[in-house]
Amino acid sequence: MNTVVETEGLNKTEQADKVVRNYALGSIVPSLLPLPMLDLAAVTAIQLKMLHSLAEIYGIPFKQEFGKAAITSLIGGTVALSTARVVSSAVKAIPMMGSIVGAATMPVINGATTYAVGKVFTQHFESGGTFLTFDAAKVREYFETQFKEGKSFMASADAPAGTKEAAAKAK
Repeated sequence: MNTVVETEGLNKTEQADKVVRNYALGSIVPSLLPLPMLDLAAVTAIQLKMLHSLAEIYGIPFKQEFGKAAITSLIGGTVALSTARVVSSAVKAIPMMGSIVGAATMPVINGATTYAVGKVFTQHFESGGTFLTFDAAKVREYFETQFKEGKSFMASADAPAGTKEAAAKAK
């Protein structure tokens, strides 16, 4: 079964929820990397692994290129979020202050984005969808709702210390 998240004994929805929560929290770590854009690449890799784990739960064939295309179309279609991610990462290039600002904003953005991607694909797989039938335009509103929920999740007691304050500021 899943090598990162123990899901034995849970139904598919419970398994998927646990996977999404764990990967959302795991996407905080690359946010702390001081190099601009490296964090975004690392978070994308985490999101791809999450999609692979979700696909395993639902018995959906996974190909990395389909996962990358799905993530890009989903996040890229939300201009404000795409811009916020790039700016928050790029600001790390500013000596000292940039790293502080990036470390304060990126954990929330990356965690909430990963959470939303996971929730969108959980819903899509639950309804019988596959990577080949995924249409980002049809789920854009749901993605935005889940992104807001992801920010709340990052602010919850389950999130690591320091992330709660950043999530509150991002609301």
